[in-house]
Amino acid sequence: MKSVTVSIDVPQTPEQVYDFLDVMAHHERFTNHYLTNWRYSGPGRGIGSCATVTAALGGTKTDVAIEVVEAAPPRRIVERNVSAAGRRLAHGTYTIEPLRTGGSRVSFTYAWAHTPLADRLLAPVVRATIRRANQAAMRRLATELARHASAAGS
Repeated sequence: MKSVTVSIDVPQTPEQVYDFLDVMAHHERFTNHYLTNWRYSGPGRGIGSCATVTAALGGTKTDVAIEVVEAAPPRRIVERNVSAAGRRLAHGTYTIEPLRTGGSRVSFTYAWAHTPLADRLLAPVVRATIRRANQAAMRRLATELARHASAAGS
């Protein structure tokens, strides 16, 4: 299936954005509108940090295992996602680019490596559902980054 990418521009530097995204527990704060029941394992940040979540999208719920498999500070974090009893494998990639006017563009690409037949048959609906959920997550990420920066400055 074709990947889905969403982006948002934020006033924080790439280093500030990366520092926030590098902590697995921070992801719950901006994705808990569709990813719930977070359970963490491994280190709190960096390669090997893991979470198992319950994804509620399109009227269905499934557990998803998320693990950070690549990290290139302060520009890129790659997560491997496994769900549907191993029949669905995808990668979520955060890319952080500096903006010429200051701040950063944060992009998140969800790319399926292997999908169940039902996902492939409903690809346009699946992609639209993921896009909507991740667009909301990007807006919420911007809010959480502002809160985090404000708290760090206090």
